[in-house]
Amino acid sequence: MEKAAGSPAVGGSYPQKNAEILSSQYGINLFLAGLLLTFAWAVHAVGISKSHLLSYLITLMLIQLLWMLWYLCRSCTQRRLIRDKDTHAGARWLKCGITLFAVITLILDSFKIGYYIDFSNCLSPTEGIFPVTHAIHTILQVYFLWCHAKDVIQSFKTLERFGVIHSVFTNLLLWTNGVLTESKHQLNEHKERLITLGFGNITVVLDDHAPQCNCTTTTLCSIFSQGIYYLYPFNIEYHILASTMLYVLWKNIGRKVEHHQQNKTPFKFHGITVGMIFGLIVLTSTIAIVVVYLIQIGGSKIKSELALTMFYLHAIFVLALMCTAGIVALLIYRLEDRSLDNSKNPARKLDAELLVGTAAGSWLLSWGSILAIICAQAHPKYTWYNLPYSVLVIIEKYIQNLFIIESIHREQEKVNDDIKTLRIVTISRGSTLSLTPLYKEIYNGRATHDTGEVPCLFKGSICGRDNDGTGVAKEEMSQDSTSVMHSASDFSFYSRNSVTNSKRRILKNIAAFLFLCNLSLWIPPAFGCRPEYDNGLEEIVFGFEPWIIVVNLAMPFSIFYRMHSAASLFEVNCKT
Repeated sequence: MEKAAGSPAVGGSYPQKNAEILSSQYGINLFLAGLLLTFAWAVHAVGISKSHLLSYLITLMLIQLLWMLWYLCRSCTQRRLIRDKDTHAGARWLKCGITLFAVITLILDSFKIGYYIDFSNCLSPTEGIFPVTHAIHTILQVYFLWCHAKDVIQSFKTLERFGVIHSVFTNLLLWTNGVLTESKHQLNEHKERLITLGFGNITVVLDDHAPQCNCTTTTLCSIFSQGIYYLYPFNIEYHILASTMLYVLWKNIGRKVEHHQQNKTPFKFHGITVGMIFGLIVLTSTIAIVVVYLIQIGGSKIKSELALTMFYLHAIFVLALMCTAGIVALLIYRLEDRSLDNSKNPARKLDAELLVGTAAGSWLLSWGSILAIICAQAHPKYTWYNLPYSVLVIIEKYIQNLFIIESIHREQEKVNDDIKTLRIVTISRGSTLSLTPLYKEIYNGRATHDTGEVPCLFKGSICGRDNDGTGVAKEEMSQDSTSVMHSASDFSFYSRNSVTNSKRRILKNIAAFLFLCNLSLWIPPAFGCRPEYDNGLEEIVFGFEPWIIVVNLAMPFSIFYRMHSAASLFEVNCKT
């Protein structure tokens, strides 16, 4: 009987599992085709132009737009139905972050439109259509994610799987296109800097995709062309965040959600002053270092070496602080006895996988630098600072990943039932009544009247008034002994609660400090401060082209790691 009863449920899962496999294979093939087209354009393959690549991306965006419009219309007609929601997906702060990046992406699209207008005589129409389509795609996608990122889709599941996975890989291809365009620009600047560092044996051949005609307004063209590359980092982060949110939506299709209320954990500045102050100092100093680096690098050999030395010393100091903070946080966790939450959670699982997966990018670069320092025959003085820097990058990410993953898996602290008690009204010889509720009552957000019990004050003017007076002395002695017992209990509770609050305060400060440090370390590579390019030692050991390929593949993951870590640490701070 059990087998017969269970067989329909088992058999019913096969179509959905097949739909998941088929849709994932569709998305991968979609991505590989676009990736190959992007690579062909990058290496100037015969018969492949930028217009072919942009036409492919425009087609993908239009298909996604049609699917999102269909989904929004269907949701509007069924708005009265109760839908399942994944409370862990699409946090408000994540939506605010992607909205900020989307606004800057719209500015980037407007710059591209202006750039196309100025060079319209020699640019293909697709270069004008692409930013317009991309702007519309960005606006609708952000609205879609704000309204439906938490949805657990239970109808038209097969069709929705294909629509969502199409959106995931469309954003990944747009991310790849942005990374490649920004990397080509950085590579051209890098080749010019190597000459000033004395690496004259490296052939400098600029990979130029500039239009072969004159601009109608020179000043505007210069503003548009330079501004585009400063805005690309935000566009890159926007698309990778959108793809992760859509991936969680895809994983939630057909999922059975346990209906339990999740406690809201808003972000509060209270209690994290120390972490914020130190983090802001690191952020401010990092911005100053980046500005000086970009001004000095490439100016002369001495200035370039000083810029690299300054960068390495600052990064070593910051990474050492981050390692120390992470170790302190892990030690606090070891002192606490709290179980881990192992319930199914696609958003949390994806966060952990992205942390480890994207950290591999910077680990690859660090091990390459360590190997280059060991194997190189000549070592300029500034290259020795690269050794402790690379070692600390590996250790810091190892510790930070452990801290974040354990933090997001820890169960939130629950309050025992024995804490939810009322303070007994005590009577002193001066007949002073203490009606103040315990701190543990306030902590749990309930006052005396919430328990449904009536304190003895309201049964009479004093406890024991119903007696005829013969038992008053005995009553007072009983009240006094009860007061003493509760005072001891309160003292024990306050001491334990004080220790717990101290630990929470330290952890919140560490999370706030690491949050700002990760934002600080995101800025240098995102805006062109990349010693992996400018060091020069790795190019000599591995060869120019092999090392540049490694850097171009690993750097986008390294940049994304910092932003993703900052987002995860923000969540840790809210939950702590």
